[in-house]
Amino acid sequence: MAASPQNPAASAPRRKVSRHRGEGQWAQGHFTPLNGNEQLKKDDDGLNVRTRIETVYSQRGFASIDPNDLRGRMRWWGLYTQRKPGIDGGKTAVLEPEELDDEYFMLRVRIDGGRLTTRQLRVIGEISQEFARGTADITDRQNIQLHWIRIEDVPEIWRRLEEVGLSTTEACGDTPRVILGSPVAGIAEDEIIDGTPAVEEIHRRVVGNPLYSNLPRKFKSAISGSPLLDVAHEINDVAFVGVEHPEHGPGFDLWVGGGLSTNPKIGVRLGAWVPLAEVADVYEGVISIFRDHGYRRLRNRARLKFLVADWGAEKFRQVLEDEYLRRKLVDGPAPAQPVRRWRDHVGVHRQRDGRFYVGFAPRVGRVDGTTLAKIADVAEAHGSARVRTTVEQKMIVLDVEQEQVESLSSALESLGLTVSPSTFRRGTMACTGIEFCKLAIVETKARGSSLIDELERRLPEFDEPLTINLNGCPNACARIQVADIGLKGQLVLDDDGNQVEGYQVHLGGALGLEAGFGRKVRGLKVTSEELPDYIERVLRRYLAERADGERFAVWAARASAEDLS
Repeated sequence: MAASPQNPAASAPRRKVSRHRGEGQWAQGHFTPLNGNEQLKKDDDGLNVRTRIETVYSQRGFASIDPNDLRGRMRWWGLYTQRKPGIDGGKTAVLEPEELDDEYFMLRVRIDGGRLTTRQLRVIGEISQEFARGTADITDRQNIQLHWIRIEDVPEIWRRLEEVGLSTTEACGDTPRVILGSPVAGIAEDEIIDGTPAVEEIHRRVVGNPLYSNLPRKFKSAISGSPLLDVAHEINDVAFVGVEHPEHGPGFDLWVGGGLSTNPKIGVRLGAWVPLAEVADVYEGVISIFRDHGYRRLRNRARLKFLVADWGAEKFRQVLEDEYLRRKLVDGPAPAQPVRRWRDHVGVHRQRDGRFYVGFAPRVGRVDGTTLAKIADVAEAHGSARVRTTVEQKMIVLDVEQEQVESLSSALESLGLTVSPSTFRRGTMACTGIEFCKLAIVETKARGSSLIDELERRLPEFDEPLTINLNGCPNACARIQVADIGLKGQLVLDDDGNQVEGYQVHLGGALGLEAGFGRKVRGLKVTSEELPDYIERVLRRYLAERADGERFAVWAARASAEDLS
């Protein structure tokens, strides 16, 4: 593929210097680091820090860690320092990093495609119990995060994970992050094409490869052949979406340049159809464009979405074909809109082989190590050796015989994991929040869980599909802009003029069905205490005013500011 990170412009012809001459693009010949992050990566590849963790830091303790490794390169191995307890949200943007750092880590276990064996899940559960004070969060990128990790324990944790085929390699950092995949790939009755071979081949070629370990910023990807569009493809840097080509049969539609955070953008179609056998080649082409042409001057403009916005789809496809693939891609159709409005696979569903998969809903993705191990036990007791995580912070047990479905569902229910959740439990997600995250301003996990209880009590008959996403800061890890009700954490003033935890409200965002960002009503902010009252009020107005069959997002787009307040 394209050139190495040491001199990436060598394989690509010089392009005419544009107005982005100062953006630090390698393909323009600009190799001098323009910020501290780029200098850090040039000084030493993040992948190299593993040796220091194993031979120095784990032996000498937290105080021995070089700051550039601690707050930089260790992310290449899934490690972030977590927030020191007791620091309120008003201090988040004020304190220096070393003042926010606790001497413990969040460790992210990389789970490409959300695919786990019961043995792997049990090992994660055991690691959680032994090394992470029982913590475990299922993320909206199909990973599992652990907390309270000591540097002294990291080598042993890696040994146990790798013994069962798992890793934390490039789970964070300016790297190719986890590859999202349909959790029902290869088994769903309605699947267009199974993307599993592509996920595996990309992982083999790319993860841990120094050619791709120094990117301008994180690189997020998704592959799914499900007609439910179940991997949030619209907000990934690159995505491959299952389609049926009228001449060539099943393959993938290619999307690039999606992303959220403080400058959200929906990805764009390149109009290209990609056969399964060529997905890994195209992926390498796209990530190489990002490496070589991506903006490295400012961190807040370094994601691929900014390059795509400046170039446009036509130019991006041309550069991909002419300079990286060295061949033309086949034109293809857009994916169809999904028929079902839920895309999380919760409930009982028939597989193509006549067996069933059973999806269930942990509260806002929060479980614990004991529960993970028990899920593995329950699945095996009902004849399954495979589980999956989803991009909605849910889980699925695969390969269940029909006569075992009811018993499995009851066993999961006894663990507090319902197969038939309320709308509010099914549709509420939350990021890590101020409990552990150094960027957060407000609490999210406990707030989301209590919100579920309140809404179930107040609106027991509400059964319309609805997503409520809580985020602890503006960075949108919980996808607030594309939720029916998105809640961005910030400090607000209560009725007495006191500064308290609260949320800016986004209303009517969506993915899959007419994808778009939520509406912000001027001045609409609510305190954490007011949140249940506010959501109840808005949902009752929606029920009273909606047209027949009208989704919440559609109603919110046309409702008056008064109705949304």
